[in-house]
Amino acid sequence: MSDSITVTIAPEPGRVRILATTPTRDVLKAVLGPIGNMHPRAAATLLEGLALWHQRPLSVVLFADASDDGCALGLSDALGFGRTLHYEVGLAFADHRQRRRRRELRGFGDFRDLRELALGEVTR
Repeated sequence: MSDSITVTIAPEPGRVRILATTPTRDVLKAVLGPIGNMHPRAAATLLEGLALWHQRPLSVVLFADASDDGCALGLSDALGFGRTLHYEVGLAFADHRQRRRRRELRGFGDFRDLRELALGEVTR
C-alpha cells in the first residue's frame, strides 16, 4: 500500500472528529470524546500508531476555526507548527472548499466538511 494518508482532525466543543483518507478511499472515521477528557498524549499516540500501522508518515490537517481546541490536542504549537517522525501538521481554514468523490466508510455521520478541508488550502 503506497498511497499517502491524510488525517483531518476537527476538534469541536463536545467531540473530536477524525477522517483518514488516501487519494482513493477512506481508511478511518472516528468520533471521539471532547478534548477535556483526553490524556495529554492521546492524539499524538493515536497518530503515531496509525503511521506505524500503515508504515508511512501521515499528513495531518488540523481544522482551525476560532477555537484553541487544536492546540489543546498537543499536536502543534500556538503558531500551528507540528512535525514528528510520524506526522506533519498543517492548519486548514473553512474558507476554501472543494468537492471530490471517493469510496466512503458509512455509519459514522457526515464527514463531508472534513473531506473538503483536507482538499483545501493547508498552512504548514
